[in-house]
Amino acid sequence: MVGTKADMDGETRPVDYAAINAVWISLAAALVAGTRGRASKDPITTTELIPLAAATFAVSKAVARERIGTWVREPFVDEDDDRPKPKGGRIRRAVGELVTCTRCVGTWSALGVVGLRIAKPEASRTVTAVLATSAANDWLQAGFRLLTEQTNLVGSKLPPQD
Repeated sequence: MVGTKADMDGETRPVDYAAINAVWISLAAALVAGTRGRASKDPITTTELIPLAAATFAVSKAVARERIGTWVREPFVDEDDDRPKPKGGRIRRAVGELVTCTRCVGTWSALGVVGLRIAKPEASRTVTAVLATSAANDWLQAGFRLLTEQTNLVGSKLPPQD
């Protein structure tokens, strides 16, 4: 069976990913059990999905890519090169892969963001607004940078003005 051979000592195996998934599932189950009945009193509306998604984006990008998230990644990732490289073996390496993947961190972030929304709706709205605004700022900055680069590129191709 692929990924379970004895000659793979130190390499990440499917069982390592399963253990990480089991932790996520346990946290999700604890959230459901701990907030039973609350979601029906103040359900998440479809209009809330966009700010919740933006908040999840902001958290996952900060953890997986930004300098501010190095404290989370450092025990699991070597960041000496341009491309982060998971270090260690087995579970440590699998966690290193997780914390450098924005989609993976996004799943964990979504659990936290939605969990906060269900458990403490008022606090969640404040946190979500801050994170969603941060995400919007990130998108606007990226758009401005792209627009500036394109403008400079077009400007450099124009003939000199007399």
